[in-house]
Amino acid sequence: MIDLRPVGYVIGLIVAFLGLMMLVPMMFDYRAGNGHWEVFLQCSLLTMVTGGMVALACANGPRKTLSLQQIFILTAGVWVAMPLFGALPFLMGATEATLTDAIFEAVSGVTTTGATVFAGLDDLPVGINMWRVILHWLGGLGIVIVAMLFLPVMKVGGMQFFRSEGFDTQGKVLPRAIDISSALIRIYVGMTVLCALTYNALGMSGTDALMHALSTAATGGFSSYDASFGAFPARLELACTVFMLAATLPFIRYVQMVNGHYAPMWRDPQVRAYLRWNLYAATAVTAYHVLRDGAPILTSAREALFNVASAFSGTGFVSTDLTQWATFPFMILIIVGLIGGCTSSTGCSVKVFRYQILFEAVKVQIRRLHSPNAVIAVRYDGRVVERDVMDSVILFFTMFMLTFGVLVVLLSLAGLDVRASITAAWTSIANVGPVFGAGVGQTGALIGFPVAAKWVMIIGMLLGRLELLTVFVLLMPRFWRG
Repeated sequence: MIDLRPVGYVIGLIVAFLGLMMLVPMMFDYRAGNGHWEVFLQCSLLTMVTGGMVALACANGPRKTLSLQQIFILTAGVWVAMPLFGALPFLMGATEATLTDAIFEAVSGVTTTGATVFAGLDDLPVGINMWRVILHWLGGLGIVIVAMLFLPVMKVGGMQFFRSEGFDTQGKVLPRAIDISSALIRIYVGMTVLCALTYNALGMSGTDALMHALSTAATGGFSSYDASFGAFPARLELACTVFMLAATLPFIRYVQMVNGHYAPMWRDPQVRAYLRWNLYAATAVTAYHVLRDGAPILTSAREALFNVASAFSGTGFVSTDLTQWATFPFMILIIVGLIGGCTSSTGCSVKVFRYQILFEAVKVQIRRLHSPNAVIAVRYDGRVVERDVMDSVILFFTMFMLTFGVLVVLLSLAGLDVRASITAAWTSIANVGPVFGAGVGQTGALIGFPVAAKWVMIIGMLLGRLELLTVFVLLMPRFWRG
């Protein structure tokens, strides 16, 4: 029998902390004098009391270590509990959202997807928009900690390869995990503050700079404007591009840099490949627009760099109407969105290192066909990739593509056209943000999507954020039998 008390204790504390964070948008609404602050106060008290009661009820459970089963349940449980309580301000507040829309918006926020069902963002109370990006920021911070501490232990999609980086907790949550989490939080907060100051210096108001910095650092994509980054001067696109790329680099490398070790960041094969692939994709899009449409080089390059980095990182900001892009550049965005950023970052999707390992495995197989008697090992970053890592990477790719296909079919059955079904499945499982096709409003809000399609996307967003296998393992009876 699995002891759920340690899991409930942690989830209760996280829910209580979520309620505490609701006081931040409450203060913004109070300062704006719009009267909406009372909603956040009510939601905050309800969330803090509920989370505190759960934590107290489970406080008598052992908390020094967690078993592998408890870690799986905790990881999934946190990403279910947070959007359920995070949806309260949408459900009770000025948006007057339905239950489905409130949960969709909260899940999109916590999973840092960035797809929205709200139109008229410019006219929403400042507290609502602030809460949306706070959900992003909390979700981005959470996934960094999960990726660094838990996923390697759970051997999800080859993540165990990174245990030798000095962050292996061997299933223990305390005390080493606290030290690691503290370092990650400092890096994350520092990046957010630097981003906000940069945005403010380049022309954003203080509130807009804070909102978009929270969204950028989390690679989320929520904006306080329907036009997203199209509402700001071009210089802010360039700054955002830099920070989106920075947020999708391995956070372990930032920790090393703070400790005076700068070389590992540049020597990391993930980092070099990620930046190189971004440049290749942006160059291809720029060349297409310049040669085919005769667009100005500098303008095309800026828009290509921004929107490619946004899709690659899974942020989902847009600076122009992407529906006007031709098929070739549009397909590049789809492809890079299915690649994603580096591991141990706020980036989403498959991740660069899994593609690198897959490419290396294919090259080794080709060489073995040419030299059957040769002993050739798959290597990554100078290290031999063990068989269990290869198996988990291949399994992840298989499950990712199967899940993507199932989501497309389910969305089609829910009433979406082909383009909307494919892009909705893409944005859900890869946590990218934009959706294209019938049912999508002029502002990008999914106002015309059927309720069933929204629930399919909710499931897809959670599966994508939790690396698929983390959720699927909970569906196996053998897991619960111990």
